[in-house]
Amino acid sequence: MNQALSFLLQHGYWVVFALVLAEQIGLPVPAEPVLLAMGALAGAGKLSFLTGVLIAVVASLLSDSVWYLLGKRRGYSVLNLLCRIALEPDSCVRRTEEVFDRFGARALLLAKFVPGLSTVAPPMAGLFGMPLLTFVLADAAGSALWVIAFGGAGWIFRRELVRVLEFALSMGSWFTVVLVALLALYVLFKIWDRQRFLRKLRIARITPEELLHKLEAREEVIIVDLRHPRDVASHGTKLPGALHMAPTELDARHLEIPRDRDIVLYCS
Repeated sequence: MNQALSFLLQHGYWVVFALVLAEQIGLPVPAEPVLLAMGALAGAGKLSFLTGVLIAVVASLLSDSVWYLLGKRRGYSVLNLLCRIALEPDSCVRRTEEVFDRFGARALLLAKFVPGLSTVAPPMAGLFGMPLLTFVLADAAGSALWVIAFGGAGWIFRRELVRVLEFALSMGSWFTVVLVALLALYVLFKIWDRQRFLRKLRIARITPEELLHKLEAREEVIIVDLRHPRDVASHGTKLPGALHMAPTELDARHLEIPRDRDIVLYCS
């Protein structure tokens, strides 16, 4: 632990840059603890708070710009890749679409504070066709809010953080074991909760082959395509005979769905 603290004091700005860049790229590396440490060290006069904030914002903007360009060029395939490695992939794309539909560029101001949205928001901005200058300004502002919030908390609570560090030092390697165990328990809980949710839905799910068999047999089936309009435009394919509506339109248009036949919902 002493070696880690000494390394942070010697290479503080590079550590901040590397961890923020890695987290925003999508690697499972939490940057918030190093932002807290940066703020605490700045409060103790070991680092410059303004320099630390600027370096963290630049790192965040670099990685976010890469995702923005990929989203602009590759569309939903990039989002599906990101959400495939998320713990809650079933709602990942849909939730981000709803946020951008409602708030537009303002969604980037608070995206860093919302788990899951932080990495998905930049490619979604590119997919939505947000102008590059608007994205850069909004993303830089959101990154600055995020960095200042955690760095400022580290500055304000630097004495408490020192006590936590002293406690961690007194525990030795047990502190690391406890942290790893808590993280593992959280991940296992999310996986268990997701599997439990999927088991509930399994009885109501239908495979594409089963649906094709029903259509070829001329069974009375209505397909409701719930994909976002931008998802449909991105893929360029529509299901023949399907009734298309966005999930947000269900309340207003549910009477258009026939109730005298099987209903198949198709979503992202």
